[in-house]
This record gives sequence, C-alpha cells and structure tokens, in this order.
Amino acid sequence: MQDNAIAPASAPLPIRIAVMVYELLLVTAVIFVAALPFLYLVGNAQTGWVHHIFQLYLVGVLFAYFSAFWLRSGQTLAMKTWRIRLVNPDGAPVTLKQAALRFTLALLGLLLAGAGFWWALFDRDRQFFHDRIVGTRLIREPRKT
Repeated sequence: MQDNAIAPASAPLPIRIAVMVYELLLVTAVIFVAALPFLYLVGNAQTGWVHHIFQLYLVGVLFAYFSAFWLRSGQTLAMKTWRIRLVNPDGAPVTLKQAALRFTLALLGLLLAGAGFWWALFDRDRQFFHDRIVGTRLIREPRKT
C-alpha cells in the first residue's frame, strides 16, 4: 500500500536533460511535418510578413504539441519514455493557463541562451525557471511492476 503523504520524487536533472534531447528529435519531426502544408500553400516563407506568419504558425504548432500532452496525461512522448510527469505541487494535472505560461517562459528562457534551463543549476530544488514561476514540478514515476 502506498502512503499518499509521501510526495513523488522530483526528476533528477540529468534525466530531464536526456528528455530534452529526445524531445528535440521528436519536435524536429513535428516541425518538418507541420511546415509542409504551410509551405505548399504559401510557397516561399523566407522573407517579409510571410516569414513572421510562418514563425508564429510553428510556435503555435509547438504549443499545441506540448499543451495537448501536458493537459491530457502530463507527459509528452519523451517524458513517457523516461517516466517523467508534469504535475502541480499537490500532484494534480496542470491547467491550460499553467501550460501556456510554462511554454511561454520556457521558450523565452531558451531564446535567452537557455537561461531558463541553466537556472536549475542554481535553484535549491534544481527546478527550471519556468517550473519555479508557474508552480509545476517534473516528477519521476516509479517503474511499473
């Protein structure tokens, strides 16, 4: 019998980095597939306002990818592989507002030379900046027996 008073263990930083590397591979494929219909319809999206629309479209695709997984199960495909789940401090699933804010802050932290991720090296709980601000946690799930 499991004691509900014991909080699940936070995911170790090296495991979270491995998840990010795996996620990068998956997201690259998602971006390629999502770009095809846009570029087929619009053509060249290298300059002008079409370029900015294309960038916004890709950010929207990424938000849809991450938020759909986070809201449904708390796990993207890479997180599921490494048994990591995104939760609130009480273990409850994240809300759409939290997912949107987490995505935005993570993207901003990534654009600032990864500062939001480097934050974990100095955080007392080894949390990323976006998790600290939004109030979410990445926990390690036990192996299924």
